[in-house]
Amino acid sequence: MALRSPRRKTRDNPDGRMPLREHLQELRNRVFFSAVAVLLGAVVGWFLYEPLIEALKEPLDEVSERRGSLATLNYGDIASPFNLKLKLSLYLGIVIACPVWLYQIWAFIVPGLTGKEKRNALAFVAAAVPLFISGLTLAWFVLPNAVHFLTEFTPDGAVNIVSADAYLTFVTRIMLAFGVAFVVPLFLVAVNAVGLVSAATLARGWRVAVFLAFLFAAVASPSPDAGSMIALAVPIVALYFIALGVACVIDRRRARRAADALRDLPDDQARPL
Repeated sequence: MALRSPRRKTRDNPDGRMPLREHLQELRNRVFFSAVAVLLGAVVGWFLYEPLIEALKEPLDEVSERRGSLATLNYGDIASPFNLKLKLSLYLGIVIACPVWLYQIWAFIVPGLTGKEKRNALAFVAAAVPLFISGLTLAWFVLPNAVHFLTEFTPDGAVNIVSADAYLTFVTRIMLAFGVAFVVPLFLVAVNAVGLVSAATLARGWRVAVFLAFLFAAVASPSPDAGSMIALAVPIVALYFIALGVACVIDRRRARRAADALRDLPDDQARPL
């Protein structure tokens, strides 16, 4: 079955209303476009593998130099180097294609992108990409400290021969967790902008949001030390309150527009409840 163009759907249905079947078709289309973008990014990532894997190994090399004992990656079987390169290329594809799949997420939340919605989508991507990259950057600086902390528990005379696959899972887990966590507050602004959640609702739930931020940081942090947890939780909490402030501005503007629209109504016309 041919994929239906979102632009064509916009012309057919400018309000973005569609039955469940079309919602599922829309989801399929968005996932397809995102997957294609990730695969194309993975091709680029394939050629960036060598310098990146060397950079990822640096924390282990530093541990080896500091402790004077072996700390390195181990490729357990003959296919491990190829599998590791393939996985790392896919992870790089996710990062490289983030403008595409972030746009597709917004386009699914607000279907029928017309006029103002298109501008909002571009603004969303323009804000989400730097936030996602900022989360990855923070994770990159936290990673060496996490590796150093965890390897401190290695007994004297022992060595750290780490499975390459397990190490890649460890690294990508922390980096993607930081990246996604930095984008979540922007989604709160997005759902507020489309009228699904009010700023008052976000304000009432700030205690729950702070608790969930620290809980998420405790689970997603690669090491049990408080520094890594705080490094992830504090920016999330700060971004939440920034999102709350933006939502308040959006709600005030929406209320002013509604009040102006009521004042412009003729006296003999019924007001909406």
